[in-house]
Amino acid sequence: MWLLMAQAIPSLLGTIRETSMFLTCMETVTKELVSWMRGHESSVCSISVHASGRYAITTSSDTAQLWDLDTFQRKRKLNIRQSVGIQKVFFLPLSNTILSCFKDNSIFAWECDTLFCKYQLPGPPEGSNILYKVFAVTRDGRILAAGGKSNHLHLWCLEATGLFRIIQMPAKVRAVRHLEFLPDSFDAGSNQVLGVLSQDGIMRFVNIQTCKLLFEIGTVEEGISSSVISPHGRYIASIMENGSLNVYSVQALTQEINKPPPPLVKVIEDLPSNTVSSSNLKMKIMPGRVQRPARCKESKIPTRVLKQDLTGDLENKENELSEGLNKKRLQILLKGYGEYPTKYRMFIWRSLLQLPENHTAFSSLVDKGTHAAYLSLQKKYPIKSRKLLRVLQRTLSALAHWSAIFSDTPYLPLLAFPFVKLFQNNQLICFEVVATLIINWCQHWFEYFPNPPINILSMIENVLAFHDKELLQHFIDRDITSQVYAWPLLETLFSEVLTREEWLRLFDNIFSNHPSFLLMTVVAYSTCSRAPLLNCTLKNDFEYFFHHRNNLDINVVIREVYHLMETTPADIHPNSMLDAFVALTKGQYPIFNQYPKFIVDYQTREWERIRNDELDFLRERQTVENMQAEVDEQRAKDEAWYQKQELLRRAEETRREILLQEEEKMAQQRQRLAAVKRELEIKEIHLQDAARRRLLKLQQDQREMELRRLEDEIERKVQMRDQEIAATAKDLEIRQLELEAQKRLYEKDLTTSQEAVAKEIREDTDAHRRKAALEEHMFQKLLENSQMGGRRAQRVMEDNLAKAEQACLNADWQIQTLHKQKCADQQRSQGYYDVATLLRENRRKEVEVLNAMMEEEAQKWKEAEEKEFHLQSAKKASALSDASRKWFLRQETSAALEHEEMPWLQRQYMDSAYLPQTSRLHDVSDMDPSTHIFSRNYPTEWNHMEHDLLKNVRDLRRRLTARARNSCRHPHLLVT
Repeated sequence: MWLLMAQAIPSLLGTIRETSMFLTCMETVTKELVSWMRGHESSVCSISVHASGRYAITTSSDTAQLWDLDTFQRKRKLNIRQSVGIQKVFFLPLSNTILSCFKDNSIFAWECDTLFCKYQLPGPPEGSNILYKVFAVTRDGRILAAGGKSNHLHLWCLEATGLFRIIQMPAKVRAVRHLEFLPDSFDAGSNQVLGVLSQDGIMRFVNIQTCKLLFEIGTVEEGISSSVISPHGRYIASIMENGSLNVYSVQALTQEINKPPPPLVKVIEDLPSNTVSSSNLKMKIMPGRVQRPARCKESKIPTRVLKQDLTGDLENKENELSEGLNKKRLQILLKGYGEYPTKYRMFIWRSLLQLPENHTAFSSLVDKGTHAAYLSLQKKYPIKSRKLLRVLQRTLSALAHWSAIFSDTPYLPLLAFPFVKLFQNNQLICFEVVATLIINWCQHWFEYFPNPPINILSMIENVLAFHDKELLQHFIDRDITSQVYAWPLLETLFSEVLTREEWLRLFDNIFSNHPSFLLMTVVAYSTCSRAPLLNCTLKNDFEYFFHHRNNLDINVVIREVYHLMETTPADIHPNSMLDAFVALTKGQYPIFNQYPKFIVDYQTREWERIRNDELDFLRERQTVENMQAEVDEQRAKDEAWYQKQELLRRAEETRREILLQEEEKMAQQRQRLAAVKRELEIKEIHLQDAARRRLLKLQQDQREMELRRLEDEIERKVQMRDQEIAATAKDLEIRQLELEAQKRLYEKDLTTSQEAVAKEIREDTDAHRRKAALEEHMFQKLLENSQMGGRRAQRVMEDNLAKAEQACLNADWQIQTLHKQKCADQQRSQGYYDVATLLRENRRKEVEVLNAMMEEEAQKWKEAEEKEFHLQSAKKASALSDASRKWFLRQETSAALEHEEMPWLQRQYMDSAYLPQTSRLHDVSDMDPSTHIFSRNYPTEWNHMEHDLLKNVRDLRRRLTARARNSCRHPHLLVT
């Protein structure tokens, strides 16, 4: 377990004092410094650790930083504007969500892995002037409570991202200093009781659903400075303002809650289903009788010294776990998806294994220190990460202190290492997971210690013989025993042959099923790999196969395991030979003695004897080695002294020879230098002579050029002087004439100006006299009104200045408004123009379409008239034909009757007379009804019917013609 602390180190630089912030991570067991994490420039106000223990968030006033506790490196940094400021950033419980709260009441939710913004809570309702200072979240992460410098509390539903209730505390509460939910073992994390610490030092506990004030702790005389609630909600520890520490029992405070109390709460208005305004969210806490902790007569709370060891019953109660998960539903979920969700896998494992979390028992094992069997663990298992090595060493030592056999189990580091790497930030959970695994899934492993578990390997071989005799026979033919193909998988728990994700998926299924599932997995791994195994012939190939990763789908292996679990007969099924799952006991860990104790004790004694003999031998060898080292050191010193003397003598002779050689070389060099010096002196004399001659010639040439230049300058000056004299003479003559003219003009102006000056002097004198009198009067008036006038002038100037500034602001605002209106008008005009263009185009197309429709309609009406005329004609002909047939039948009937009554001759005469008429009946349908020979004999109703039919046809034709004419004259009627 680690402890994160925020510290400030002051450093002096000249006259400037600076403070650099850093975080210190300490080991709680060994009290060692693990790491320093630097990065904050201001003091850290809060630290939040993820449920897995891998990440941590530290918050200061200007930034929040996300740390990786595996590497102690900063993962991300949140910077904001200085004007906003951070209030608090923390992890939601049992979730992968980060909640960031800022000083402007804005709250954002982020995904921890991707830092993607999941949602933002809307702002507080209008009229709420509360500024959030403190926050609290229920254990299930669904409700957020926020408070500040007000007597209102805001409750947010994080699933619906909305405010669902506002609780108004009593009037004496003016500010909220701390909020914390009271845990309950039976509410599945949806805490209902909220503790509110206000400015008066009283902590009030309120039910957020019924808004009842349940009980209070602290008084005005003895106020609470800070308070914290135990993880299971049974105790409340409070630091009082006078420096004392009070521990309250929640059970004693709530013993009278179930009694019928007087009405304490008045509901103003509850939350409707479709509104979120502040007026219908408020619920008020009304004053009334509340439960307070009992006090003695002297008004003093009895105190006692806290001790680390607690009773067994108390420890059992503190380590209770919630029963919110159902194993059958988890198995259904596992079979559907193949694995548990990554975010909740550790939580599900802890629930499946029913870990008791015996902190005191584990601390007692850890306090015994590193076991002697694992002092040199890094030599046999070199691990790059010192932290991982330290955790593995501590876990193995705790197991060895728990049971003596684990100090001599050679494969225990291989078995425990995957879980150590997975739970390296929570060593208690790591130890209990390994212990639960050994008790349940490693049953009967140590009965043949120190040999491998022959009985377990025989179970595996029997199952393999039943399901795949060919593969087992291949193993037997190649002299491959179960210690080659089964034991390597068991002692490493498949960590050598599977990747991390595959291993986690496999153990999701192992922890969710009977302990025999692990043995079936060994069989399924072999049967699913039968093709490459049947091709292997050498023992080294088999050993390599079962110690390295292979191209095998773990999903296929898991499906095969479930198949084997269902199809294996009961007489060879490991399920009948292994006990069901048994969880670790709470308070103290169970005794593990399922191994041959005499062998372990004998090995322990032998190891102890060998260790003592080895220590004695090492001490004797160390003494001999020290003496031999002293002798060798003295011999080496003597040899070094003689060698040094010989080297000094040889060096002296060598230096003497070198000195003689150097003297000879120096004499030769002096001679050569003297000759070179003489040559240089001669060359210098020649060079000086040539330089003097060149210098004299150069000086002579320069003097000649200077003389010629002076002569040219003199000639030019003389010419310029003559020209200037002539020009000056002409200018003087002209100037003389101008002066004479100006003289006459000045004399004339002088006379005029003297008169004007005299008049001005008189006027100035009179004006001066009047001005003096006026100034005298104004000065007197000024003396009288100096004070009032100054103030009035100042006020007027201030008003004028304010009006001018307001006028400037109004003018700027009007200019901006006119500019925006102008832009909007331009856009609207452009839109009107585009719409008008489209309308004109649409009208043109509509006219074309209407014209085409009217032409088509006229044509259709014409066709309709023709078809209606033919229809009426056909109906008329059909009616006439029916009438003629009826008349003909009637005539035939009457003729037949008459024929029966007439004599034969008369009947013959009638037949011959009637024969021409009947021959004409065959053409009746082709004749005009008006000229038909039988038309005068038609019934009266048929004649009326024909007349009405012709009349209807004429009316219909007239209406169609009028409608077509109106359509041509008024095309807009069709549009309407």
